[in-house]
Amino acid sequence: MPTIRTIATATERRATVMTKDGVALAVRSYGPREADLTVVLVHGHCMRTESWSDVRDALLRQYSGARIVCYDHRGHGDSTTAAPQTYTIERLGQDLREVLDAVAPIGPVVLVGHSMGGMTVLTYAQQNPHEIGARIVGAALIATAASGLADAGFGRLLRHPLVSLFQAAVRRAPNLMRHAKLLACKVFSPIIRIAEFGDRQVSPRIVALFNAMHNATPILTMATFLSALIDFDRTDALPVLSRIPTLVLCGSADLMTPPSHSVATAAGIDYSDLVLLEGAGHSVILEQPVHVAQAIVRLLTRANATSELGLLRVA
Repeated sequence: MPTIRTIATATERRATVMTKDGVALAVRSYGPREADLTVVLVHGHCMRTESWSDVRDALLRQYSGARIVCYDHRGHGDSTTAAPQTYTIERLGQDLREVLDAVAPIGPVVLVGHSMGGMTVLTYAQQNPHEIGARIVGAALIATAASGLADAGFGRLLRHPLVSLFQAAVRRAPNLMRHAKLLACKVFSPIIRIAEFGDRQVSPRIVALFNAMHNATPILTMATFLSALIDFDRTDALPVLSRIPTLVLCGSADLMTPPSHSVATAAGIDYSDLVLLEGAGHSVILEQPVHVAQAIVRLLTRANATSELGLLRVA
């Protein structure tokens, strides 16, 4: 069983969940401790819990009866780094299980994942099918690909030979590459900005927040997880999510996970709610947090009603 140490503040409760392989995961929770429903927000590659700040605040305003839990993936944010061989989506699915066991051992849960966080949710569902429709009563996949990430949009760059060279250089000389990272971030900043936001006008605050999180991620974390993204395929989890209310959401201007990914994902989940937010890019949770929160609230309402009526299906 994971262990947990909690630090309470006025509006935020902080905890550290120790995984079975000794990684300290930084967890934060908000809202009533004894809420009837827990919502777990799972962030994406090179992000951290702060990426959910605006969505979280909107959720607390719009659905005050839920407890909101956020945590940093291993190697991200305030969580500790880990052995590179554990930087896989499969391990992230196990981490999510350990976070739930520690901070939400009882009561219904809705899982919400953005980008790699959505992949984590899909992997959790595949690893724990018996919990989908029992413990897990709803799910949201935001700007997520269930498979074929490297086959469309900017995701195709993941197969570029330069990516393999970059990963090899990080493995061979991580310290040297760490020093070169800040320069690389400046050089590739325009490309990263286009991949995330396209050529649209985006608030400087949003861009600054995105860059701060991205630049603070250790280079070994950044490079190693790329391999997991390239070959990711969890289409086998889609029928499992058909047991519960599921939201599939994407920005219409997403260049990293184009809407075609979300359309294909929604088609594989019975009765899913497909939402396309006009003009938003891959960082849709930063760009249109209120609209994202509204879609999640509809999911929570649907999940709560379905759960109370006993209509969830468990195979």
